[in-house]
Amino acid sequence: MDRGAVAVLAGIAAFGGLLGVLAGLHGLRQVRRVQRTGGYVPALVKQPPVRSADESPAPRPLLQFVTDDGRIMEIVCPVAPARRRPLADGDRVLLRYDPADPRTVVVEGRERLGVERAFIAGGAVVLVLSLVLVTVACTRR
Repeated sequence: MDRGAVAVLAGIAAFGGLLGVLAGLHGLRQVRRVQRTGGYVPALVKQPPVRSADESPAPRPLLQFVTDDGRIMEIVCPVAPARRRPLADGDRVLLRYDPADPRTVVVEGRERLGVERAFIAGGAVVLVLSLVLVTVACTRR
């Protein structure tokens, strides 16, 4: 491969890595902001209406809660239920919501910050590897 092709390939990889880092940072920032400014409320877990067999399996449950100003909110749970920690119909969970936008919630104990950190780490690795690729390609004759 010639230097130009390697540089283009590395540039595309660097862009993808940068997007991964930015996505992870944004997710961490959102979770921390809601944890810092949001109010705690209990939420009721509700299973969504039954869907036809040809649609995607296992949709995320709904969370119903009442905001501090008395509005009743029903949103799709931001995290999927896990085998170890299922979210069954009628369960109660504790969540924090953003007072400015109550649709933005963080379910206590289910933040899944590991996913955000994985995006940051994976994006950083791709970014560094693309820079190494450009360096190696430019130093070779």
